[in-house]
Amino acid sequence: MKDQIRSVLVIANTVKPGAHELAGEIESYCIRRGLQAQVVLYDGEASSLPEKDGFDLAVTLGGDGTVLFASRVLAGHNVPILPVNLGDFGFISEVGHDEWQQALERYLAGGIDIGDRLVLDVEVLREGGRLCAFRGLNDAVVSSEGISRMVRLTVRLSDQYLGVYRADGVMVATPTGSTAYSAAAGGPILHPEMEAMILNPICPFTLSHRPIVIPPDEVVEIQIAQEQRTQVALTVDGQTMTPLVQGDTVIVRASPKKARIVRSDRRTFYEVLRSKLNWAGGLDD
Repeated sequence: MKDQIRSVLVIANTVKPGAHELAGEIESYCIRRGLQAQVVLYDGEASSLPEKDGFDLAVTLGGDGTVLFASRVLAGHNVPILPVNLGDFGFISEVGHDEWQQALERYLAGGIDIGDRLVLDVEVLREGGRLCAFRGLNDAVVSSEGISRMVRLTVRLSDQYLGVYRADGVMVATPTGSTAYSAAAGGPILHPEMEAMILNPICPFTLSHRPIVIPPDEVVEIQIAQEQRTQVALTVDGQTMTPLVQGDTVIVRASPKKARIVRSDRRTFYEVLRSKLNWAGGLDD
């Protein structure tokens, strides 16, 4: 058995059919194995978790969104996450709903490794003070709030002026998030365990503004320029939203903490990538 695995947290997304029932099955299985287990129900909105330092493993039941939620709250507590997908295979949640027991047994026996994922620390500065802070596994997006309109954003990298972006928005994405909104906005796909960030303009007015892959020690500063024609907001992982005002600065940096995701031993990232993006790889006979 994996060292120090004594207590398991099961996070079940109740929006997914069968999640509550499967959570009960996993809880019973853990108890039979002599492990403590606790089930937390998550409905897709902000939810509180019990004391996080008391768990050695978390099992998420849902999709990639459920993993994003768990990663934000567990990244600072060194708790590995075993993601079980209750729908189509996700880019993060690669374990099928009928594979959970095999995956859990393999993990407890030391047969499956953990992959560390880069996480973003995001803070909003207003009038010289810190307004709020967030953590994200996928991305931080500064864009118009509501109806899509062009915004003006001044971007700096580690205090070096990069330029003024006139675009629908600007995002900073992690390698994990490179297959999500960033890919839809024309960004590159990175292996999820790489150490890098993607600075990606969303529908830029100037077509020469292209996505940039930057090292993890860069600090991205996005300032809301004056005289905006629309309301601007910060969205982290597509799940938390904060309205911004002119003069606000959004600071994005790689967190010293990592999200620890248990790898699937049934399929690799490249297999999931090929399947999800429907890459043929050659002509049919």
